[in-house]
Amino acid sequence: MSPRSPHRLIAAGALALALPCSLLAVSAPAATAAGVDVPTNVSSTTKGIQRIRLEVLPAIVQQGGRVASPDAARAAVVAVVRPVRAGRKVQVQVRRDSWWEAVALTRQDGRGRAQLAAPVSEDGQALTYRVKAMAAGGLRAFKSRPVSTERWLAPTWTDEFSGTHLGPEWNHRGLEHLSVSRRTCSKGDPRAVRVEGGAVRLSVITDPDATTRCRIRGRDAAPGRYAYRLSGHIGTQGSFSFKYGVAAARVKFQRRRGQHGAFWMQPADGMHPGAAGSEIDVAEYFGDHHPRGGLATFVHRYVGMRRVSTGGWIPRSASFLRSRHDGWSRNYHVFSVEWTPRQLVYRIDGKETARVARGVSDVRQFPVLSLIAADYEIPKIRERQLPQHMYVDWVRVWETGS
Repeated sequence: MSPRSPHRLIAAGALALALPCSLLAVSAPAATAAGVDVPTNVSSTTKGIQRIRLEVLPAIVQQGGRVASPDAARAAVVAVVRPVRAGRKVQVQVRRDSWWEAVALTRQDGRGRAQLAAPVSEDGQALTYRVKAMAAGGLRAFKSRPVSTERWLAPTWTDEFSGTHLGPEWNHRGLEHLSVSRRTCSKGDPRAVRVEGGAVRLSVITDPDATTRCRIRGRDAAPGRYAYRLSGHIGTQGSFSFKYGVAAARVKFQRRRGQHGAFWMQPADGMHPGAAGSEIDVAEYFGDHHPRGGLATFVHRYVGMRRVSTGGWIPRSASFLRSRHDGWSRNYHVFSVEWTPRQLVYRIDGKETARVARGVSDVRQFPVLSLIAADYEIPKIRERQLPQHMYVDWVRVWETGS
């Protein structure tokens, strides 16, 4: 998770990921080729000048104000249609024995995408989908090859935060004051973490054991003295990690500025100069009423002793909200990353926000959840406005390998 102020978003990589022919899905059932699993959740279909790339992702769509079972979340269905005809109708169909039933209708956006949500299973069985791009702008109606949700039925790892204690995979992190991480006035502490009501609550609270107040010095220098903070900061280092796939968390972020909530991942051996891999910040939130929208995504890696960062603010982040009554601190939303050897694709409730193709990690990663008050943020909030809280309903990982 970045202690730096975010810069403008750099979305690297092409919109449509070109897959080699050996990975194109031609039928719904799972298959193997030369001993290698063929992912049937992706298909590519070409006819004349038209092309549809269809992908079904795991159950990563679930907005709402209350905790909910991840099994009730919906799969994200993403079709990229070429040539682009903004506003072109795209129908999603599900296979019923020997016939196809239309289940949803959406429109192509200006980048060629049609994105919506659909059930991932029915009676515990995988579903098979295809899309039909309707006739538009001189183009004939065109159907895609099918895709299957089979790959996403069973997550590799999940935590729904039931009960009153963290599961054994989680450990508390950042338990010391570290000026190098711009946390001289805050540190992680188990007292800032609470499991109740089907969610884990991560908080920033004043440190009840502090006998002095903190002065912020260095590049974050600010006049005055501030109460020391305790932060909720947990991860699964040493107990669970994975390589390639989809990681998702259903999160309701904190309201105020002065701290930032985050769902992120680090290399299994940690993040430091000389370490392999990159830090993947799936979502960071800097509070309501932030002038840049408050949501950011990052990739951080070391080149020698130098830390290199890609990413930044999510442009027009409010466009990913359901309505003007929605909000990142008002309702839960699912933040996810699709991690392949070539790129990272970030999404909110199944809708793509950015792609990054530089500095993609190639080592195992472990999930981290945190609400941290960095030195540069502390002056932005009055102490009487503490505590602040971030809630995580569930975390899931679907590991795919390379």
